This record gives sequence, C-alpha cells and structure tokens, in this order.
Amino acid sequence: MKRIILYALAALSVLAGCSSPSQKGSDKLCDVEVKPESVLPITGTFINLPYQDVRNKYTNPPHIDNTDPQMWAAKIAEMKKMGMEYLVFMSVANERKAYYPSKLMDWHYPEWRKSPVDAVMDAAAEHGMKVFMSTGWAKDQDDNLRDPKIKGRQLEMMEELAGLYGDHPAFYGWYLPVEDCLGPVLTDYAVEAVNALTARARELTPSAKILISPYGIFNSDFDDPRYEQQLSRLEVDIIAYQDEVGCVRERYPLTRLRENWKKLRAIHDRTGVEMWANCETFAWEKGTNDRSSALVPAPYGRILAQQVAASAGGAEKIISFIMCGLFEDPSSPYKLGQPHWSAKAYEDYMAWLGGDTYWKLMEKCMCGHIAGPGYLVYRPGGEDYLIDRRLCDGQFATEDAGDDLWSGFKAGKNEICVEFGNFKHVSDVMLRMLNSTKDGIVPPSKIWLWNSHGGDDDAYDLIRIIDVPVFPNTRHDAFVDMILFDDLDLESRMLKIEFFSEEEVYIDEITVNVK
Repeated sequence: MKRIILYALAALSVLAGCSSPSQKGSDKLCDVEVKPESVLPITGTFINLPYQDVRNKYTNPPHIDNTDPQMWAAKIAEMKKMGMEYLVFMSVANERKAYYPSKLMDWHYPEWRKSPVDAVMDAAAEHGMKVFMSTGWAKDQDDNLRDPKIKGRQLEMMEELAGLYGDHPAFYGWYLPVEDCLGPVLTDYAVEAVNALTARARELTPSAKILISPYGIFNSDFDDPRYEQQLSRLEVDIIAYQDEVGCVRERYPLTRLRENWKKLRAIHDRTGVEMWANCETFAWEKGTNDRSSALVPAPYGRILAQQVAASAGGAEKIISFIMCGLFEDPSSPYKLGQPHWSAKAYEDYMAWLGGDTYWKLMEKCMCGHIAGPGYLVYRPGGEDYLIDRRLCDGQFATEDAGDDLWSGFKAGKNEICVEFGNFKHVSDVMLRMLNSTKDGIVPPSKIWLWNSHGGDDDAYDLIRIIDVPVFPNTRHDAFVDMILFDDLDLESRMLKIEFFSEEEVYIDEITVNVK
C-alpha cells in the first residue's frame, strides 16, 4: 500500500476541555487567550411595531397582541438581559394609524390601554436604556420622500413626538426612516429628506443624536468620489449601515463584507460621522425580500460572521434588525418568534456572550487567530492515500462555494485520516465545514471519530459519534459551520474521521489539539 507523506501547517489551538454546543456554560478555559472585546457584541435592536404583513408573522396578531404594554415591559427587560443598550423604533405609525397617543391620526391600540410606545419608553427608562424615536411613516413604509404631503406630515409627527417624549428620560435621539439605497451613491432627494428632518430635530431637541440606517452597500461604489461627497452632506450623527446579509442581495454576501466595512471606515474617518453596523439577524421562511415570507432567526454561526466582519471593519457599535422576535428567552411569559428556533438563536447568542468556548473557538477561526504545527492528513482512496493539502494548510476558506480552499467530498461514505508520526495526547478535534443549502453543500448528519493507538490502519477503536444538529432556516445562506470533538483524552498515533452524507460536504481545515 502506497502512502504519500505530507507535513503541512494545520490550525491548532483548541485546548483540552473546550465545550461543545451541547455543553453550554462550561467554566473551562482555552490555552489561547480569549478576548471578548475583540468582536463587538450586539448592543442595540430595532423595535418593529408596524409591519402588518407576513414578514411579522410570528410577532403580530394572531400570534401575539403587539400593542400589549405588559408584553413590552417584559420584552424590554429581556432585551436588557441580552445586553441591549439602544432601542430604535423602526416606526411609530403606519397605514395612517399611530402606536402612540397621536392627535394627528387614529390609534392602532385601544383607547383605554397604555400605548405600546409609552410602554417601551417607560420600560427602557427603568432599565437605563437609550431610545431612538422614529419620526414615523407619514402614510406607510413605502412613503414617497419627494411628495410634499409626505414631507409635511413627517414634520408634523416629529413635532408631536417631541412634545410627548422629548423630555422622557429614555429619549436619546431620532431615527429617521429614510432607508434609501446607497448604491452606487446616495441620491440628492434622500440627502435633502434626511437634512430637512434633521434640521427640525435640532430645533425641537438640540442635544438629541440623529441616526439613519440606509441599505445598498452591496452595490455602492465606495471608490467614486461622489459617494463621500454625498455622505459629507448629511447632517446626521450616526449611520448604521444595513449589512444586507439577511436580505441576500448577493449570492455570497459575507465574502465582501469585511472589505466593504473597511472602505466605509476610511470614508467615515474623513467625514467624522459615527459608523455603526446594522447586522441583519433574520433569514426567510420562504422567498427572500418577499412580503409574503416571514422573518425567522438565522443560524448563529452566520450572525457571528457578521459581527466579526463589522468588528474587523471598524464599526463603533453593532445594532440589529432585529433581536426582539427572533432571539427569544425560552423562559419568557410572552412567546414571540418562530417556535423552538427563536429560543435556539437566543441560547446560542447568550452562550457566545457568556464566553462559551465552542463559539469563542469559532470566533477565533473567523478572526484568523488559530495557527500551529502540522501533521499528516490524508484521505484513503483505493490503493493510494490521497493527500489534500487544503485540509491542513492553516488557511480558512470564505463562505463562497467556489473558494479553492474548500475540499469537496461527494455524497456517500467518506474517510479522513490524521497521522502524528509518534504518540500524541489528543484533547480536541475540530472540522470547519461549509453550510450552503442552496448549493447542495451541507454538513453530514452523523460523524464518527476513531482512534488507532497502535498506528495500525486496521485497528481502530470507536471514540465518539456526533449527530450534527440541523438548523432549518438556511435555504438562502452560505456560512461556516464547525464540528467539535472535545474532552477526548486520547493517546493516539492516528485518527480516522468517518462520515456519511446524502449531499456534498466541503471542509477547509482539520484542526487537532494535542498535549
């Protein structure tokens, strides 16, 4: 039997005792120092009252009464527990009805009940949170910014809202719902609409911060001088760019995100406007960007990649559309969001926030902080042992299925062997895999780890079997998954990884931690 020997760089930093997803809350630490501040947490979220279509399927009637003040008091407390500092009203009026006690229009809630806007504001004040008040939609979410009647009604609403909430202890600033497309550059009429609202906001509430959250970074031309020129005309304090990963404006939106953030950072350094990231935490139950498709929580592995990209690109803060309704505390008395999976999203995010080593390991891989000595890694195939350098070169692939760093495995049974040359004490084994349902590439459903302590190819002991969890909301996404065999405590000269899949499997690195 022929064997080709290859010693190459492999990514090695997993410490004995790193926890798996099923072992949340482990107090064990990694040898490699984990710095929670290296990747920004999500510290703000939009409050999404007004959608009256299927996008809010799980957070609107008939699932829940979204005007209930007691419900909002509970939800704001839950948001505080998740680390939210900022709340942003997407809108406080829609379809010519208000969610606050307006004298300009009818109400969306019963006259005898406290308004949901008041409930959110009071709860935010109780928990020391800061609220950006929306100027509201004059008519609906498709307001024509060039319509004089729309402009006039927005200014009237702003004046009314300033009178009601301008002195409220939770009031921090204004969110201007001018979500115009940036690409390739921001339009003149959008700049004019923003500045008209900003000017009035400064008159009514001089100390308030002004926030906008435009879309379109996927097709913006950041190298065009006009982009910076238009941006410099804006009178706002903060721009929280929609990262558009949830909307899937590109087939592989994560691959360009880091570069986009870096280009925006350079522009903002020159203009002096704060740059925040609005990470889209949602996926779609059916079609993308479709008002007949519900918003559902994305898998946290995808969201973490968005946090890493924004942090690496120099975002000052990360807010999200949305946490409330997608990340749901399973102990909450008010169950919002997609059943089961909103609780899963919450548990995964809270695990990362709390320092869970599985997620911190994934974070460090995404940040490129994993490196170490290499071992022989090969794929048994007939009479030859096929060496795939990509499995042990210390280089991590992007979320693009066309990235050459991915090593592909056909559907069916597959094996990978790791040989150390001499005896090693193995504590952990990690595999990085691509999850891209739309390309027919997914992690295997079951994976086996075998150990040969004598180095004989035919004498393996079964060490562990992992049933790989399946997160259903992945039909439109491409992101990196990770499978971890931890707490192994093995004396080994050779490991064998075996898996069976009904679809293709892509792996970029086999990572082994030894003592």
